[in-house]
Amino acid sequence: MIKCHLSKLMGEKKLKIVDVARETGVNRGTVTRLYHETASRVELETIEALCRYLGCDVGDLFEFVDKQ
Repeated sequence: MIKCHLSKLMGEKKLKIVDVARETGVNRGTVTRLYHETASRVELETIEALCRYLGCDVGDLFEFVDKQ
């Protein structure tokens, strides 16, 4: 399972979904789905835009969690 840490990263920086969408150019619905961890797929361009905006690495944004 892939866990998305967008909500944690946004919380640390006190960012709102609408602000992230506006500043990155990523669709608001996409940001919302990532925030609530309901997204089933993500474009690489979206990951790049979020990492650039948040100043983080892909590994900070996503984590592989082995469900056993």
